[in-house]
Amino acid sequence: MENQIKHLVYLMENAMLNLPEGQEEMAWLIDFTGWSFTTNVPVRTAKDTINILQDHYPQRLAVAFLYAPPRIFQAFWKIVKIFMDPKTVQKVKFVYPKNKESVELMRSYFDMDNLPTEFGGKATMKYDHEDFSRLMAQDDVKAARFWGFDQKTGSAAAGYTAGAAVAPMPA
Repeated sequence: MENQIKHLVYLMENAMLNLPEGQEEMAWLIDFTGWSFTTNVPVRTAKDTINILQDHYPQRLAVAFLYAPPRIFQAFWKIVKIFMDPKTVQKVKFVYPKNKESVELMRSYFDMDNLPTEFGGKATMKYDHEDFSRLMAQDDVKAARFWGFDQKTGSAAAGYTAGAAVAPMPA
């Protein structure tokens, strides 16, 4: 689970670097399709995630949509939200595909041309590992420049190189 937490921080940092000028907050869409007891996140990991987000990324969340959570998730949510700031709890919205009101609320936050079709939008997306890896490598270079770790500062000599390679698709 530690690697998942590290990955979350990596993605948060990259997301912030890619926000449009003047935008501070993000809307999250968390898809629970396929969630089950065998694929769920342990309460401890959920607590650690919440603590990192609240302690290190305060006020970055505009709204979080939990899409299609199974009804049993309500019990999990009752435990997890105890560890959350009440302001953050108010930003979390449950979206059930068969509940028109919740779907419309979610759609009101997203550009329909960019929202994937599985969530009622118009965008058709296909995951391509090489494209994703290439984008992450570009973000790594951008982050290195932002933090002053690019090759101009001599960090390459210290073992950091900004020229990340595209990773092959895991087997």
